Amino acid sequence: MKSSYTSKLLILLVTGIVLSSFVVPNDRRFALYAVAFYNQENLFDTLHDVVTDTIDGKVVVVADKNDYEYLPKGGYQWTSQKYNAKVNNMAKAISDLATDRLPMGPAIIGLSEVENRAVLEDLISRAPLKDRGLKIIHEEGEDYRGIDCAFLYNPKLFKYKSHRLVPYFYSDADTSFHTRGFLLASGTIADEETHVIVCHWPSRSATSPSRERAGLQVRKMKDSLEAINPNCHVIVMGDLNDDPDNKSVKEALGAKRKKEDCGPHDLWNPWWDTLRKQGVGSLKYDGRWNLFDQIVFSGNMLGTDRQTLQYYSHEVFIRDYLIQKEGKDKGYPNRTPQAVYG
Repeated sequence: MKSSYTSKLLILLVTGIVLSSFVVPNDRRFALYAVAFYNQENLFDTLHDVVTDTIDGKVVVVADKNDYEYLPKGGYQWTSQKYNAKVNNMAKAISDLATDRLPMGPAIIGLSEVENRAVLEDLISRAPLKDRGLKIIHEEGEDYRGIDCAFLYNPKLFKYKSHRLVPYFYSDADTSFHTRGFLLASGTIADEETHVIVCHWPSRSATSPSRERAGLQVRKMKDSLEAINPNCHVIVMGDLNDDPDNKSVKEALGAKRKKEDCGPHDLWNPWWDTLRKQGVGSLKYDGRWNLFDQIVFSGNMLGTDRQTLQYYSHEVFIRDYLIQKEGKDKGYPNRTPQAVYG
């Protein structure tokens, strides 16, 4: 079932900027890196997708995706022309992220709602992105609709080490409606150990406790990473399907509003004030902004020691071409390109 929140709009890109600096005698130099998240809003190709695996020497079907609406004869009459237009629009928006300050764009971009690796290959091959040399991190998940989380990263900026998909655990063992897991990418930014968790929590058609379970699970992932290396940096990003002040984010995940309340192993959420004080969101429903798409930083990125990787700034990436200019949805995000970064 689709969330009613996606019935009128798409999502704007969210971006966050982190700062690395080092001191040279009589000089002080800084390097900026960006991380971003972008919900691709049903980036399906035009072919029915069946996932197979080889078990005991036999090829077996492990997932028969519910992608029938996104076929040429499906409900959306999803033709190659429509698909290619969507991919081109998404590539354009991604290519513009953070380039006002960083010509190479973000070091890493988390994505949600992608059908498979093939659509990601198409995305990075389009003209605005093909010269960036972006690499893909993707694992097939168990979502019943067949949509996954993924990463794009620039190997010159993010030095990849490993990744894994951590499944979502259900409270009652009822997995009849499989949902997305949590994709963890580990590597280094500015030679410092950095772990990025991209999420797509259960939709608004589910109850709050289902997203609270997601928040708790991601928090435990963060704690496990810090138990191995207390000095590592952890960044949580994704479509959380809740605002920063909803229970799943502020209590279950434990993402705090104020920097001064954060210890090195807490999580800080800069988007709380973006939504509640500035009135800026990443999606709009019935005339009101929400900010379901967020990037949350570990507390050790908030210090004053400029020898380490630190948070610098964040913004919802809003440009004229991302906003409807006329009609009943004037002022709403466009139905095809959107994003957030930090």
